[in-house]
Amino acid sequence: MDRINVLIMAGDSGKREYDNQITNKSLMDVSDKWMVEYVVDALRESGMIDKIAIVGPAETLKSRLADRVDYFIREEAHLFENLKKGLSLFKDEEFVLVASSDIPMITGSIIRDFIEKCRASNVDLCYPIVNKTVNDHIYPGFKRTYVKLKDGTFTGGNIISLNPKVVEPCAEFVKGFIAHRKNPWKLGRLLGFRFLILLIVGRLSIQRIERRFYELLKIRARAIISPYPEIANDIDDPNEIGLAEEYLRKAESINL
Repeated sequence: MDRINVLIMAGDSGKREYDNQITNKSLMDVSDKWMVEYVVDALRESGMIDKIAIVGPAETLKSRLADRVDYFIREEAHLFENLKKGLSLFKDEEFVLVASSDIPMITGSIIRDFIEKCRASNVDLCYPIVNKTVNDHIYPGFKRTYVKLKDGTFTGGNIISLNPKVVEPCAEFVKGFIAHRKNPWKLGRLLGFRFLILLIVGRLSIQRIERRFYELLKIRARAIISPYPEIANDIDDPNEIGLAEEYLRKAESINL
């Protein structure tokens, strides 16, 4: 099976979520490793990755990741510009992964499972979602944004697969999606007023959303229901670092 290329988004949020010295949470220590290192290591452990590109503070990232990452791209001010800049390296590919840099509990086997399901779907865009019941059972304590759909209550993941060629034609939609990715109601408005109403009353189905993506953008999209909440649990709150370290210790003890 052919290996695929990956773009990791590790830009500076500028939100000063932790302290005045560190604005880029991908560089925060979690059990003596940067958060982004866990993502890079899991990608390599999956056995399905060819080239890894990373957008962020290039020189800083290179100081620790030069032996594991192929391309270091200096970040721009806006997330969409970083996405375009990174994907330009893989513009001739039809299947690229894009991953966030703040999911330290991700593993190689989870990434492999997602890639296999995406390949089987044969679409332009795959987006993982995790059922609230699964996440609450395995990782109580993590705060997530959930959306109630006809099929269940889900949170979104932090790795997607996409065809780079679909990004530029859908630039305005992608910018809106990025800007409102933490706000389900504003995301619902992107699909249209009727879909927002269905979302509010909990009657919007996964299949209907997938069909709407094609109607609006001519993108074949598929939501992948993942049994692995690690793909969804990014570290948005500094208080969650301790939780992540605790779960990582437990996982390590199980694997010994």
